[in-house]
Amino acid sequence: MIVGEQKPLEEIWEMVRQHKNVTVFGCNTCVAVCHQGGNKEAEILASLLRMKATREELEIQFVDSGIERQCEHEFFEKAEGLLQNSEAVLSLACGIGVQFVATKYPKTPVYPALNTTFLGDVIAPGIFTEKCQGCGDCVLGATGGVCPISRCAKRVLNGPCGGSANGKCEISREVDCAWQLIIDRLDAMGKMENYEKLSSLKDWSRDRAGGPRSFKLEDF
Repeated sequence: MIVGEQKPLEEIWEMVRQHKNVTVFGCNTCVAVCHQGGNKEAEILASLLRMKATREELEIQFVDSGIERQCEHEFFEKAEGLLQNSEAVLSLACGIGVQFVATKYPKTPVYPALNTTFLGDVIAPGIFTEKCQGCGDCVLGATGGVCPISRCAKRVLNGPCGGSANGKCEISREVDCAWQLIIDRLDAMGKMENYEKLSSLKDWSRDRAGGPRSFKLEDF
């Protein structure tokens, strides 16, 4: 899932205070799971902004709404009229959703209410941890399902490095060494031969043609 964190209220306020009509627009998928961007969060943020406007004696209308996903056209139907009539949109989606809304409504300012932080999982209620960087060249099949790109501080592809000790990373005793996790996993599966295989240097050019990456389903 995409994990995001709501920006400080003062930062959000500075983005929207010059407008008279703002839709606080929630996204009810990834960032709703981490309680940062769903309809409930949009309602709370809109209330905080209304109070802020009252204190500063500014007449700004804040309307809260939301849809299932801000990154797909099909979900916008129920909010189409509201967004078209808004002077500005404050999006509680990840950076993808913000850009999608901005492209869909080119004449409307669209502001991010969240900082997109990482791709992660839920390790305990209310605790999220990074597990993937979307690098486009997945090596999980060779590393026992543990990603050295997102979970190793040095992104070491042939590890461990010389700084780990007692299964912990040198950056903190609270951080597991990713390569110790990989070795333990490979050993448990009886696939330690994978550890002996050297990986080539990672190509960080992302897309060989340059620019943002894309993917097309040939059957569509």
